[in-house]
Amino acid sequence: MKKKKVFVFFPDGVGLRNFAFTDFKNIGEQKGFDIIYWNNTIFSLKDNLGFNEVKIEDHSAHPLLPIYSRARKRAELNVSRDKFKDDVYPTYKFPFNYKGLKNIFKSLYTKWLIGLYSSEKGIVKLRKKINKLERSTSKYKYCKAQLDEHKPDLVFCTTQRATQSISALLAAKDLGIPTVAFVYSWDNVPKAMQVVETDYYFVWSDLMKEQVLQYYPFIKEEQVFVTGTPQFEPHYDTSLKQSRAEFFKDYNLDLSKKYICYSGDDETTSPLDQYYLEDLANAVRKLNAKDENLGIIYRKCPVDFTTRYNAVIEANKDIIKILDPIWKQVGSQWNQVLPTPDDFKMLYNVCEHSEFVTNVCSSTVFDFVAHRKPCIYYNYEQPQLKKGIRDIGQNYKYVHFRSMPSDKAVIFCTDKNDLEGLVKQILNGKLSNIDEGKKWFEVIAGKTPTKASEKIWNAIESVLN
Repeated sequence: MKKKKVFVFFPDGVGLRNFAFTDFKNIGEQKGFDIIYWNNTIFSLKDNLGFNEVKIEDHSAHPLLPIYSRARKRAELNVSRDKFKDDVYPTYKFPFNYKGLKNIFKSLYTKWLIGLYSSEKGIVKLRKKINKLERSTSKYKYCKAQLDEHKPDLVFCTTQRATQSISALLAAKDLGIPTVAFVYSWDNVPKAMQVVETDYYFVWSDLMKEQVLQYYPFIKEEQVFVTGTPQFEPHYDTSLKQSRAEFFKDYNLDLSKKYICYSGDDETTSPLDQYYLEDLANAVRKLNAKDENLGIIYRKCPVDFTTRYNAVIEANKDIIKILDPIWKQVGSQWNQVLPTPDDFKMLYNVCEHSEFVTNVCSSTVFDFVAHRKPCIYYNYEQPQLKKGIRDIGQNYKYVHFRSMPSDKAVIFCTDKNDLEGLVKQILNGKLSNIDEGKKWFEVIAGKTPTKASEKIWNAIESVLN
């Protein structure tokens, strides 16, 4: 019997971690699929990984696409605000730019579109308009010709949030090729980040399926498959595990110390993030003065290129050890900073050999829960907060944090003065969020985090049959 040919489509680099560097490809091949990576990124899967790939060289998009996409997102958020009577949705919006004539025109045009299309029917019309614009591009014709030549049985898009994927997926649909979009991140559905329309959607959990149907009434239940996400599978791959001595030697860590991981955030989410690192360093210094022997592993956010932490790290270099993620910058955009397979091993061992993690509202809580390690979320204002700087407190009001089974799913630090005591209690085994955190992990990623790749291929099989 002829193998079914699946195009695994990378509109940008964010899906590489899930679908190129895990066992996803091997599992698909074991199930008898012919897998070709349809690659819109500047990362060569053929040269770097030896994968069979078809490169998309035409990256044209309609010049009005950014304006219409932004209008679509804001219109959806307006509809959600009115439909659910909830003021959280406007907080997902980025401010308009009025610097220079070009930006003024773009902003005013976008606002006019939002006024015109902020209804459920309006959004459907707006999406149709976007599709019409993208069908007129040379990229649409280019992708159609590639699909005509290679004749895949299905196109699996690794993220639902990239505008670069619209024309390619329209070409597939117009040729009658089934299309699937994987919903990439745990917070994406309420934030109106579903850019593409496909025949089917694969989601992490029952909760995410519920959300897709709630926010997108034009999607039917039978179009949504719950598969989990490959994102956490490497945490269960014990071949990545190093001994403590080996890991500490590789990264020049002090074997006599216990390390706390500080997981950095991007500047949008936590603009004053460096001061939380400083607070942790001060708490560690006080505890070390009371006969503890602690250090901090600082792992930055891979797409943060700011120098904002430098002064804090320099002032505390006896305590803070930098372990940068092993990611590769292949372009200037945030989604052109790509993970490498080596980073899986590093992250596995950072989780395994740290006592716990601290951060501002990051999904690393789940990475550490997979290793049965606690997590502190900072939830207090810094004195440096002033007008024009975003308060991190609004992050915890977002819809995806309402999925917590209880407020014990993480350890919240709501006052800088409590931090030292919380650290001490965790180290003494008197405070933990592991059991409640595991329940939260199940709500977000399902009960079988090791089976996601397999479930995705089973779902693809179902769609093709």
